[in-house]
Amino acid sequence: MKIAVTYEKETGNVFQHFGKTEYFKIYQIEDGKIVSSEVIDNGGNGHHALPPFLKSLGVETLILGNRGQGAIDAIAKAGLKEMPGITGSADDAAELFARGELKPNFAVRCNHHGEHH
Repeated sequence: MKIAVTYEKETGNVFQHFGKTEYFKIYQIEDGKIVSSEVIDNGGNGHHALPPFLKSLGVETLILGNRGQGAIDAIAKAGLKEMPGITGSADDAAELFARGELKPNFAVRCNHHGEHH
């Protein structure tokens, strides 16, 4: 199984604004263990184009921080499972996911669109 985590290269943490994600860390998981990982850029995509891009890479599940309703809709339309509201180390999140212990927070929403941030 392939999963993607929104990735902040400088810190190794889960990037918190899905639509502005510049990098993803892609993990291959087999038998509850991470067998490989790689950091990729966003392919020049943003917001609504990111989920289909990830799906085209074979990603099944997306681990992310914050996302707005447009992202929620685009993720669902692309057929990706989402694990939102995740903070901290991307590697730790992927490890927890591989073991079936990652707890998403579906209440986390980005609702400041239109503001300059």
